[in-house]
Amino acid sequence: MEKKYDTTIGLEIHAELKTATKMFCSSKNDPDEERPNVNICPVCMGHPGTLPVINKEAVKHVLKVGHAVGGKIADFTEFDRKNYFYPDIPKSYQISQYKYPLVSGGRLNGVELTRVHLEEDTATSKHEAGKENEGHSLVDFNRAGVPLMELVTEPVIKSAEEASAFARELQLLLRYLGASDANMEKGEMRVEANISVAPTEIFADGRELDTKGHRNDKLGTKVEVKNLNSFKAVEKAIKFEVDRQIAILEAGEKIAQETRGWDENIGKTFSQRSKEDSHDYRYFPDPDLPKLYISKVPDFGEENLKKEIPELPSEKRSRYETDFGIKQTDIDIFVQNPRTAMFFENAFNIVVGGKADDAKLLSNYILSDLSGLMKTSNTNDFGKATPEGLAEIVQMIKDGKLSSRGAKDILAIIFKDGGKPEKIAQERGLVQKNDPEAFHNAVMKVIGENPHIVEQFKAGKESAVNALIGFAMKEMKGSGNPQVLKELLIKNLI
Repeated sequence: MEKKYDTTIGLEIHAELKTATKMFCSSKNDPDEERPNVNICPVCMGHPGTLPVINKEAVKHVLKVGHAVGGKIADFTEFDRKNYFYPDIPKSYQISQYKYPLVSGGRLNGVELTRVHLEEDTATSKHEAGKENEGHSLVDFNRAGVPLMELVTEPVIKSAEEASAFARELQLLLRYLGASDANMEKGEMRVEANISVAPTEIFADGRELDTKGHRNDKLGTKVEVKNLNSFKAVEKAIKFEVDRQIAILEAGEKIAQETRGWDENIGKTFSQRSKEDSHDYRYFPDPDLPKLYISKVPDFGEENLKKEIPELPSEKRSRYETDFGIKQTDIDIFVQNPRTAMFFENAFNIVVGGKADDAKLLSNYILSDLSGLMKTSNTNDFGKATPEGLAEIVQMIKDGKLSSRGAKDILAIIFKDGGKPEKIAQERGLVQKNDPEAFHNAVMKVIGENPHIVEQFKAGKESAVNALIGFAMKEMKGSGNPQVLKELLIKNLI
């Protein structure tokens, strides 16, 4: 009988929403502002006598997320004051939602959700280097009051990889909806992981029971790891924390319920403070904000919101599998890059009688050749290449007018200079020849000039013919159909 530890993970993910102004005031919401304390006003600074006003667009973003994940949209909702003191909280409380969130339940990437609610972000504490700043920190209030969506999952995630995959899918969903750019490196999306491990005995017959002989449905002591700012950090922090907790249990000690931080430099979590419970925050409804009845706001109606929800990442994956039949790795790239996907779809719709084989060909040229040209040019732009140009190249391949080598050459030309592929092929002698005499002359020449390769083929090395095909293509300046050349070569070699 061996001892096993069950890992249970729940995520709390915060994402700054894309709005023109902050959550409860008219100060600008600008995540790219580098000057400190310029996007502030008496409301977001918590000055006495000021009154907050709800940002309608922020509420709309969260409701769209709720519909996208299949959650239950609240009819009644309200904002609460979450009371705690910290230098980055100008009011000594944060306006959040407690008992009546905007969205309850739902599912994303196979993970059940608890809730999605709306609150305001905190300011940013900055620990400047230098002797003159020793012993104190600075606070930038530009971020204070920015609309912040918090999504909480059920404690059903079982591994670091699953947690990271969920966070990636949420980032993608937020970008598709236009709700948030969710750039983790800029702090626009932050992940907190609640992690626990619990021992379970595994018997020889495969039964999994707890140490008292009962199935283990209990969770271990929960430890929260805060502010993970990259997907890699999510995975590494969870893995470290699981190992740390198992080591404590193995030593016969108890795990402390606490909040821990993640030190990327040493790859370890560290204790920050004991974990608060909800009652520690003394939540109560904010008296300065009205209650919201979602059904009474026409713009929040289900039909109106769903009109603004685009095709979602999961829906696009399914459609690409059905309509195009391309590789899963290619589908993933297109789903991650909507601009590239649009280029692909526009080209596919232009190709005469576009079918699965055409889709595979287009996908390969876009994700291999065109992406390679973009990388070499250090640009995210498609240069002067267009879907129409690529579609014409593929059509020429289908019509037997262009070889794959010629296609690559023309794509490089139109990427740099633009132009019509067929005209370029004519001018550069890249149109595949159908002259039997030209094919015969090229084949006989390479056979005569490469006797050692011919001997290898006759000795049973069938792959040797590929070298001869290459020489023949070069002889015909890329205008020979490689399949025709292969057939002629084999015919004359046997």
